[in-house]
Amino acid sequence: MMTTKHINYIEFAAADLDSTKKFFEDVFDWEFQDYGPDYIAFNNAGVEGGFFRANLASTTQSGGALIVLFTDSIEASVAKVQECGGTITKAIFEFPGGRRFHFTEPSGNELAVWTNILDDAS
Repeated sequence: MMTTKHINYIEFAAADLDSTKKFFEDVFDWEFQDYGPDYIAFNNAGVEGGFFRANLASTTQSGGALIVLFTDSIEASVAKVQECGGTITKAIFEFPGGRRFHFTEPSGNELAVWTNILDDAS
């Protein structure tokens, strides 16, 4: 259901749509729908969105918004991001309320993953 005044859709630029699509499918179980050679839409991500073909990327250093995903196992998420071709840009760190890390996906967009679990071993 669409809700007035709530975030409804998020779009990212991506230079390599195929690699970006495979990365998010493999790491986060997102589902995709292709709309021609220059656009892919995603769902099963908490909010719907898409990637359009462009030689740009969103990073916090360039003033881009930081999209933060949630996990129950931050160490497993780091391992999966790396295994599937992502790059960790900020190692796991603690902040009031939890822990998180930042990464870039194959097209260079920066996202983060957080957990409210302070120790995966507990």
